[in-house]
Amino acid sequence: MAQSPEPSVTPEPSVLAGLDYWRELPVKQQPLWLDPAAASAASDELATLPPLVFAGEVDMLRERLAAASAGRAFLLQGGDCAETFAGATADRIRNRVKTVLQMAVVLTYGASMPVVKMGRMAGQFAKPRSSDTETREGVTLPAYRGDIVNGYDFAPESRAADPARLVRGYHTAASTLNLIRAFTTGGFADLRQVHSWNQGFAQNPANARYESLAREIDRAIKFMDACGADFDALKYTEFYTGHEGLLMDYERPMTRIDSRTGTPYDTSAHFIWIGERTRELDGAHVDFFSRVRNPIGVKLGPTTTPGVMRELVDKLDPNREPGRLTFITRMGADRIRDALPPLLEAIVTTDAQPLWVTDPMHGNGITTPSGYKTRRFDDVVDEVKGFFEAHRAAGTFPGGIHVELTGDDVTECLGGSEHIDEATLATRYESLCDPRLNHMQSLELAFLVAEELGRR
Repeated sequence: MAQSPEPSVTPEPSVLAGLDYWRELPVKQQPLWLDPAAASAASDELATLPPLVFAGEVDMLRERLAAASAGRAFLLQGGDCAETFAGATADRIRNRVKTVLQMAVVLTYGASMPVVKMGRMAGQFAKPRSSDTETREGVTLPAYRGDIVNGYDFAPESRAADPARLVRGYHTAASTLNLIRAFTTGGFADLRQVHSWNQGFAQNPANARYESLAREIDRAIKFMDACGADFDALKYTEFYTGHEGLLMDYERPMTRIDSRTGTPYDTSAHFIWIGERTRELDGAHVDFFSRVRNPIGVKLGPTTTPGVMRELVDKLDPNREPGRLTFITRMGADRIRDALPPLLEAIVTTDAQPLWVTDPMHGNGITTPSGYKTRRFDDVVDEVKGFFEAHRAAGTFPGGIHVELTGDDVTECLGGSEHIDEATLATRYESLCDPRLNHMQSLELAFLVAEELGRR
């Protein structure tokens, strides 16, 4: 006889009321919608659309991050600084996925550790800005806040905040997720295809080193095959998505009550992080994301004090649930060795066990005399090394890396094996916001991280 479906759980009224308490609090980095009624209508429409991710997937990610926080796995999170609608093509999505898969193979094989793969994808459309406006040649317009808010072109009609972009962002995210799921479960991510992930990329030293590793993996797989090993686990891979939970007119309507438990999940992504600019303890973002079941990340800059860190733990992870809270440090290469140790020393005196992840990108930005925002690859590498050094000294586990990258051969970050210099930046600088590591630099970084993990 067929089983009857599980009954739905009615959420507590306090849960529903709490989800909107953020509206009573200071909220930063939100656009000024010229037509508030249209923005409200767009949010209402989002609330009727299917979820982009599911509660069971979110719960599984929490388990994977719990393993990483305990030192049994490593988180690799990478993708665009700011996704664009025009950039959501099959080729570009595939190349980003391939790059993350290649990096994960390098880390898994080099460190003999499971790697949790997560893309800054399918939702990284909104960007915080240091100023609400931008001025060029005496003309002042609203700042570009990402494709989900307004356009990049410096013109009044482009820079006006357009609520229709909220719904377009949802559909672009759905298309991206559809491709990611096809790539990672349809045979593309099969480890026996490890060589094919290199196809289409320019030949360079990092790819040559990857090919050498791929041959070793081939030999290992053939050996296991001869021994009669089961390869089902090699045929597909888990791939999660995450983005900064910035735009409340998008995140709130995408939050749904799980019918099994009566608890809220933000179904816009598996993982949400709160940025350095919006992590005020009495602010709207921290309050709202404290109430959803997703794993939550928080960016910590070099001025973060142990006291603030403890308060964030109490607010976002009051039950000390493994996998719930991730601290993403973005200190800068010149400050991480001084700024991170006090936080690690303080955390070991508590009962909390957050996952520690390094973001070696955002603390190392510079602007060239010609006006290009860039980063030096050597600074990125140095911050990664400082992150591992601090954890070795504190006896804590360096559990992940969070990078802005692309699968394309762009020239946005200085240095690396290609020796990109200031004159080269202009040849293929494509980012609309912050500079990204290109494919070769991403692989170089993966080999470095694998070596550091091997020394843990």
